[in-house]
Formats: sequence, structure tokens, C-alpha cells
Amino acid sequence: MEIEEDEERRRQRKLEEALEVKSLRRIISAYLNYPEAAEEDVRRYEKSFKKLPPAHKALLPHYPSKFQNLRRCISLNSYFIFTMLQAFEPPLDMSQDVDGCKDPHLENFEHGHCHSEERNASSCQSASTSGRMCCSNHAEACPQEKSNIMSNPTTEEVKSEQQHEPIFGSGAGEVENNNEIAECCSNDVADSNGNAFSSPHDWLDPSLQLNVPLVDVDKVRCIIRNIVRDWAAEGEKERNQCYKPILEELDAQFPNRSKESPPACLVPGAGLGRLALEISCLGFISQGNEFSYYMMICSSFILNHTETTGQWTIYPWIHSNCNSLSDNDQLRPVSIPDIHPASAGITEGFSMCGGDFVEVYNDSSQIGVWDAVVTCFFIDTAHNIIEYIEIISRILKEGGVWINFGPLLYHFADMYGQEDDMSIELSLEDVKKIAFHYGFELEKEQTIETTYTTNPRSMMQNHYHAAFWTMRKKRTTTT
Repeated sequence: MEIEEDEERRRQRKLEEALEVKSLRRIISAYLNYPEAAEEDVRRYEKSFKKLPPAHKALLPHYPSKFQNLRRCISLNSYFIFTMLQAFEPPLDMSQDVDGCKDPHLENFEHGHCHSEERNASSCQSASTSGRMCCSNHAEACPQEKSNIMSNPTTEEVKSEQQHEPIFGSGAGEVENNNEIAECCSNDVADSNGNAFSSPHDWLDPSLQLNVPLVDVDKVRCIIRNIVRDWAAEGEKERNQCYKPILEELDAQFPNRSKESPPACLVPGAGLGRLALEISCLGFISQGNEFSYYMMICSSFILNHTETTGQWTIYPWIHSNCNSLSDNDQLRPVSIPDIHPASAGITEGFSMCGGDFVEVYNDSSQIGVWDAVVTCFFIDTAHNIIEYIEIISRILKEGGVWINFGPLLYHFADMYGQEDDMSIELSLEDVKKIAFHYGFELEKEQTIETTYTTNPRSMMQNHYHAAFWTMRKKRTTTT
């Protein structure tokens, strides 16, 4: 009987790992498909332009040049993406034949247990990273590694703007020779100009790439905009709206921090890692938790592989022709990062932990571990927000503080079609009542107006009236 049970566990483990590899392959394929998807957009623009009557075309003589400039921007974004993928070390054997797996349980397991294409290992890596995606739906303490700020996630057990110049001509940040892109990589993935990128990584072999839906590539475009929010001078306004109040409140709540025994702060939904890093620089043992591999691949690259400020140039606003004041605004370059992470002054113990918040922190080893929990644009990513609040209360020490910032744009509110889908969408009033039930007392509360990954030069600006509060977990009274 024990032998049969061991065999069943091994089979289950194999199925889970196969699903993990399949999911990660799909995410990597989304990144690799970015150039062609972006080029398809440009071809669509050109097709529409060609349909214009000659008299109308004559009014837009600069448009053919604009299309070519768009292609150069796509090439530069692709250069950054492929360099980033080169640095990524997958936590699993990406060459295994998951598609050839004939186990009849695999399909049922995938549909029964995979609710996201962003499943990833619930394992921690020292000073390692990065939940939330952008777009309309916002996206155990680890040992310290000395080699880099954040390491790529590994898997032991799988559980479910500084520059504003136009780029026309030889504008800033433009690659003069597209061979530079090809040289940095070494598999024939082509950019929008047909240049071949290649890579020494077997898992980047074209035979392992998947055809992914455009919605997956849209997530890559969202990541590019998230980079501006977290790691560009152009994103400073948003960071000041969202991160600065949190950092000031943490500083006020822990005025006498000890360097020998710093307070510990958890940042669920850490995204690309800037907030978690800033908290570390304040003198906290800071751990970010991130569920999305889209985010984790990018945050690991920026945190670990940046050599200087402004090392990379991206073009985050090229993917929409709507609400642009000018072509120069749409095509402007953005330099990243605005700081050198390794020189920022982090506190020893800074880490990133990959995995689902509930899976990782709903564990007895996490009870009463954290002095503070910071949630920024996070709590509305829950299927069950009550469960999030319950876990936050459980993992905080008595007297610990929960600082929250964000709206209630529930991530799964528009998910339909599956019987096991769940989305508990509470009002702010009910959220606070639930928090009080789990032992929190409200100390401070205000509403702050902010944006999220918004193009500051766009004619359309979506604003949130975000809830910002500090709650404290009650201490147990003894008689």
C-alpha cells in the first residue's frame, strides 16, 4: 500500500511539474512573440494608411517615417526583452516533453487546478523577489544571498523619464546598427525588422516556443509600462502618490529601528520590486511576495543585472495611437532604471518570495512573524478577500501594523464560465468590518487620488480614489 501511495505522489508531482513547465513556457513565449505581435500592429497601421485617398495621404507625408520609427522602437524594446530572457535561469527543466505526456490525468489536473497562466513556485530565494499585473485589472523569511540582490526563483516543490527627445533621425537611445541586437543574443527569434536573435539557452529554442493568444502578449506590454512606474524617472509622480505615503507611515510607525534587529516587513504583490526595495532601504528586513512570472522575470533582471542608472532605453507608449498629443510624445524614449538597485543602500535580509500569497503564507511557520504588512494595489487581486485579511492578521505580530493603499477593482470580477470560479467583491465598508473582526483597529484613514501605469502625456488619465489606511493588530489582554 505504501509503495502504491509513493507512486501516486510521484505521478502527481510529475504532473504538477509538467504543468509548471507548460505555464512558464507560455509566459516565455509571450515575451518572445512580442516583436512579431508589435510588427503586426504596424502592418495594420500601414494597411489603413494605404486605403486613404491620395489627397488625404498627402496631408500625412510623415506617416511612412513614423511607421519606420515605430519599428525601431519595437527593436529596442525587443533588445531589452531578449537580454532579460538571456539572464533568466528557469527553475525547472524546460526541455522536458510536456506536450508528449500521455497521462490521461494531465488534462483534468490542468483544468481542475490551474486558474492562472502565472503559476509559479512557492519558494523563497534570498534577497530574491517581486502581484499584480497592470491594465484594467490590476496584477518563511528567506536566507540572505551575498552574490546578488535577488536571485532567479528556484523550485523545490511546485504549488499551485529621463529622456524626452524624439527618436527621429539619430535620437537618443537608438541602436545605430541592428546587428548590435543580434550580437547580444545568440535561436532564430526575429525582431520587427527581420533580424535574428539567438540564445545559448536550450529553453529558448524555437521548437519549444508556443503560439500564444494576443492577450498574453498584452501582458508583456503591461510589464513594459510597469517598468516605467517602478524604475523610471517618469514614474516618480506615481511612486510619490502611492509609495511615498506608505514609506512615510512606516518610518513614523517604527521611529527607533535597530540596525542589529530591524523590524520585518512583508510586501505581498510586490510587482517589479521597487516598493520592497525602498522599504529595505528604510532599514527594514523587507520581503516582497509575487505570484506572476511575468513580473518575476523582469524584476530579477532589473535588480540583479543592472550595472548603472539609465542602462536601458525602452519605448513604453508606442502600442497605442489613441490620445497622443504628438508623435514625439508617443515615441519618446524612457531610460531605466533611475537608480542602481545594488547601490541603493538595502538592509541585509531583503528578499523576494515567489508564489501565491495564500499558499505561501497560510502556514503555521508564518504565524506572528511580521512586524508590518504593506499591501499596495493588492487586496483586490483575491478570489476571497476575507481570506487575505485573515492571513494578514495571522502572520502579524501582536501590535503589528497593516498599511494598505489601493482601490477595490476586483481582479476576478469579470471572470465567467467556470463553476469553481469565485470572486468575493466587498465594499470598502465591509472590508473594514472584516478587518475589525480579525482583530484590527483603525488608526489612520484617508483617500488619495492616484493613477496606475498611466502615460503622463496622454489625453486620457484614469484616476483612482485609493483607500489608504493604517490598522494595528490588537494585543492580547491578560488578566
